[in-house]
Amino acid sequence: MTEPRLHHVSCRSSAGTHRMAYWQWGDPQAPQVVVCVHGLSRQGRDFDALARALLAGASQPLRVVCPDVVGRGHSDWLRDPSLYQVPTYAADMLALFAALDEHAPVAWFDWVGTSMGGLIGMSLCGSPELPLPAPVRRLVLNDVGPVIQWAAIQRIGGYLGQAGRFDTLQHAADALSAISAGFGPHTPEQWLALSQPMVRALPEGGFALHYDPAIAVPLRALTQAQAEEGQTALWHLYDRIRARTLLLRGTESDLLTHETALEMTRRGPCARLVEFEGVGHAPTLVSEQQREPVVTFVLQEEESGHEELHRRGA
Repeated sequence: MTEPRLHHVSCRSSAGTHRMAYWQWGDPQAPQVVVCVHGLSRQGRDFDALARALLAGASQPLRVVCPDVVGRGHSDWLRDPSLYQVPTYAADMLALFAALDEHAPVAWFDWVGTSMGGLIGMSLCGSPELPLPAPVRRLVLNDVGPVIQWAAIQRIGGYLGQAGRFDTLQHAADALSAISAGFGPHTPEQWLALSQPMVRALPEGGFALHYDPAIAVPLRALTQAQAEEGQTALWHLYDRIRARTLLLRGTESDLLTHETALEMTRRGPCARLVEFEGVGHAPTLVSEQQREPVVTFVLQEEESGHEELHRRGA
């Protein structure tokens, strides 16, 4: 399947029922499912290039599923903005896992999570008591870990929720580029492809960002003390992860320090670390250089994968 199909799953929260959209690539009956989850203000089409590379490299049937986390993309907006937090997102992913398994039995899941998507993955993989229909076999954490730098939270809070209006798609792409310098260099064609799903056409003309501005509410209510207290809980989750883990980091990241990344290679799942020069927060996995470690890690056979990770000391 060279283009994804849009589906929805019904989810519940304390505010009622909402629908979460997800993009599905590949064989809808495949027992191996790779779930790719985006960052805080992004959406599931961020993973188009990675999904195509995974399908091109797969020797067995493969499903690639890329959700629009609630409040983003084609998903519903929540009536209570205080629920735009990881526990809600993790519960929605459990509903997605169950729906995928009901459609066609899943042998195992693999998870690729960028920033917020990585935190959701840590929550699921670090909670063995959760009723997953199949195990998460491999986990990719893209530029995120248990320690999140307060300066990065402040930087993101400075633009998050300021939806604005743009006359043209190119104007929107230019505005997104200005706040996304950490993504690193992209060709104009790559950046336009990343930007197009980020906007929606307005009835009166022009474009607006394709997310609920209220997703910023919980972030702006967060204090530095609360963020630092949360690190203990995140390390507890990380230390309980049993999935083989690959950690990606931009060498200029202001959200995940090199020191935290190294600590993640020594404890918990003992992640294998790959860093990308000239990139901050967060690698987009668009270039072949960034996609290749993910594709190799996810698609390698179980036996050879174990030997390779052991050889690299992960």
